[in-house]
Amino acid sequence: MTHHDVVVIGAGSGNAVVDDRFSHLDVAIVAEAPFGGTCLNAGCIPSKMLSVTADVADTVRDSQRHDVHARLDGVSWSQVQERVFGRLDAQAREGEQGRRDTSWVTVYRGHARFTGDRELLVDTESGSERVTADRIVVAAGSRPVVPPAIAESGLPYETSDTIMRVPTVPARLIVVGGGYIAAELAHVFHTAGAEITVIEHEERLLAPQDESISRAYTESVRPRWDLRLGREATGVHGSPGDLTVTLDDGTHLRGDMLLVAVGRRSNADSLHVEKAGIACDDQGLITVDEQLRTGAAGVWALGDVTDGGPPLKHVANRQAQVVAHNLLHFDRPREMSYDAVPSAVFAHPEIGQVGLTEQEARKRGLDFVVGRRDYADVAYGWALEDKEGFCKVLVERTTGSLLGAHVLGPQAATLIQPLVLAMAHGISAHDVAEGPLWIHPALTEVVENALRDAIERTETA
Repeated sequence: MTHHDVVVIGAGSGNAVVDDRFSHLDVAIVAEAPFGGTCLNAGCIPSKMLSVTADVADTVRDSQRHDVHARLDGVSWSQVQERVFGRLDAQAREGEQGRRDTSWVTVYRGHARFTGDRELLVDTESGSERVTADRIVVAAGSRPVVPPAIAESGLPYETSDTIMRVPTVPARLIVVGGGYIAAELAHVFHTAGAEITVIEHEERLLAPQDESISRAYTESVRPRWDLRLGREATGVHGSPGDLTVTLDDGTHLRGDMLLVAVGRRSNADSLHVEKAGIACDDQGLITVDEQLRTGAAGVWALGDVTDGGPPLKHVANRQAQVVAHNLLHFDRPREMSYDAVPSAVFAHPEIGQVGLTEQEARKRGLDFVVGRRDYADVAYGWALEDKEGFCKVLVERTTGSLLGAHVLGPQAATLIQPLVLAMAHGISAHDVAEGPLWIHPALTEVVENALRDAIERTETA
C-alpha cells in the first residue's frame, strides 16, 4: 500500500489543482482518461475549433448577402480532424509527460474506486494497487447519458465523447436531444454536409435558455434542420449505417448515424464513494459545501462530479483554484461563489447568457423590466446584415440591478462579458450604460442600447 499526502482523482480540472505550491508534498494524480479531461479531448475545445471551422464555411456559403460571389467547394473533414486533434492529442500527451517528469508527482493511469476512508484501489494495466492519502480531491467528471431504448438496441450510436472523431461525415445524422451539446454538434455536421434531424422532447430547442432566445434559436434553425419537437425516441432498428429510429408517435426516421446528446451524469457511482462516507444527492452528484468539502473528512470534490454549481469548464477551473487554496490553507479557507455564472452556446446563431431567464424571474415573483435591442438597430448590425440577433436584459424595477442578460447572434459569447462583469460587481444597469464610453459603431452598442431601453422603462413605469 502506497501513501501520499494528496491524491487527485481526474486529470481534467483536477490536474489544475496541483501547481508548484505543492512541491513540498507527495502528490499523486489518478487518470483513467487522457490528460486534459473531457474539455481538451472530447468537449469544449475540440467542439469550438470545429464550430469556428463551421462558421468559416457558413460565411462563404452566405457571402451573397454582402454582394460577394464566393463558392464553397466543401469541408475537408479528415484534414480538419488532423488539424484539431493533431494539436489536442499532443497537448494531452505533453500534459501527462510533464506530470511524470515532476519529481514530487506520481501518475497512476487507470480507474480508482474507494475501499474505505481515504483509501483507494487503482486498477491499471499492470494490476491493482492500494493507495491511501491524507487528502483526496475527487474530480472524476461525467459521462453521456444514453436512453435505454437506444443503449439496449444493440446498434451503434455516437455521443459527444466519440462523434468528433468519426472518420467520415454521415449523409444523414439523427440527433437525439435539443440542448447546447446537440446544437453545437448539429451545427458542425450540418455545415460539413450532413442532413440533420433533431428529436427533442421539449416543444423548443435549448429550452432552459431564456424563452426569447429558445424561441428565436428554434425558428432560426427550422429551415435548415428537420425538427421533431415534443417527441421521444422509443426504439432503434436496422443495421450499422442504415438506422431507423422510431418515435413515440409511431413515426420512423432513417439515418446513417445516430448522435445521442440528452445530457451527462456524474461519474461518482463508478468510484464507490459510499465506502468512504461521501454522500451524493438523488441525481448521483457528490454533495459539497461552499469550501468544496465533501461529508468525508479530508476529501474535497469539484467539477461535473459534484452538485456544486453548473457543470461548466470555467466553473470547474474556479473550483480548482478554491480547492488548491483550501488544501494548503486550512486556517483561512476560501468559498466558491456561483453568482453571475455565464455560459455560451457556440452554434449558429451563437448565444451568450448570464443570470436569470425571464421565465425564472416571473416564477420568483420579481418586479422587473425587460430591455431589448436588435442587431438590426445598430450600425455594426447593418454591416453584418444581421436580421435575427438581439440583446435582452432583465433589470429590477426599483433598484436598477441587473438580474439577467441574454444575447443571440454573432459574437454573443464575447458581448455578454461586460454584463457578467456588471452583475459580478453589483453595478447597476444605469451605471453600466452611462459610466463607460461605448465604441461606435462596434457591436457592443447593442448591449448599451438594451440597457438604455431597460432604464427608460424603469423611469417611465
